[in-house]
Amino acid sequence: MIASAIGTHFFWITSRAAGVVALVLASASVGVGLLISGRLGKVRGPELRVSHEALSLAAIGALIVHAAALLGDSFFHPTVPDLLIPFWMDYKEPYMAIGIIGGWAMVIFGLSYYLRERIGVARWKLIHRFTALAWILGVVHTLGEGTDAGEAWFLAVTAIAVAPVVVLALMRMLTTPASAATQTTAR
Repeated sequence: MIASAIGTHFFWITSRAAGVVALVLASASVGVGLLISGRLGKVRGPELRVSHEALSLAAIGALIVHAAALLGDSFFHPTVPDLLIPFWMDYKEPYMAIGIIGGWAMVIFGLSYYLRERIGVARWKLIHRFTALAWILGVVHTLGEGTDAGEAWFLAVTAIAVAPVVVLALMRMLTTPASAATQTTAR
């Protein structure tokens, strides 16, 4: 009985789970990125950079599983272009397109780290800041299209993942470079 239920909904459940994992990991990665950005005081170190990189790669992996699992969904029946091209499929628009755009942006901006020497560190830092926008698009996609978007447990998980990042982003925006330098030297 369980095997037949899992067989029917396995890909859909896998996609849902991977989507939640992608949101949590991307939120953690963006949060750690904000911590090591330098404007929130001296919270740097190689271990945070390694954590940021690992969280980013894990989020990208979960994002790929989230999309790829849908190819096996017996109800949804998407094609590869449906999952890779914004506005290709008319399903829960604009949230589907927002998710696809955010997903591509997360992959491109996240993997840009490995091209920073080629494109120049200063240019890479500018490009990499757009990862936060990709994350916001992912949150909008999650809340607008997610199967569980109205469920209390899902809203709680989303709030737990998203709220700290929002607080860190606000702190970063409200902290001027001069006040960050003062905080760092005062420690």
